[in-house]
Amino acid sequence: METDATYRGTVYPWQCDHVGHMNIMWYVGKFDEANWNMFARLGLTPSYLRETGRGMAGVQQNISYKRELFAGDIVEVKSRLLEIRDKSIRFLHEMRNAETGEISATCEITAVHLDRQAHKSMPFAPEIRNTALKHLSPNEAVPA
Repeated sequence: METDATYRGTVYPWQCDHVGHMNIMWYVGKFDEANWNMFARLGLTPSYLRETGRGMAGVQQNISYKRELFAGDIVEVKSRLLEIRDKSIRFLHEMRNAETGEISATCEITAVHLDRQAHKSMPFAPEIRNTALKHLSPNEAVPA
């Protein structure tokens, strides 16, 4: 995917727990914001989702915590599309301390494209799938 970040922000003191580092609930929140920026790059924009009655739902999320983040740290998330299937995508976020470049956490997510009215998964529109294929990380296989 692009080298541009899908999320940029900072760690605020109120996001830190009693140990002094950013609490895990805020990692999830920052990864969630990165999700929506990544989806928009694929054409899954807020207007597309509203106008078509479609949505995205996370069905699996695995987070690995590597290094602590503290109040005042600048955070950057970059995202890679790992897999596109008929109705789902799998992607990876890397959260870094923007000052040091160290990876703070990674998050791999599987999300499903759905019809919000029927509450069922549905295939991606061809234009979304074609755009996603262009963003697929090198060396990642496209399932048959």
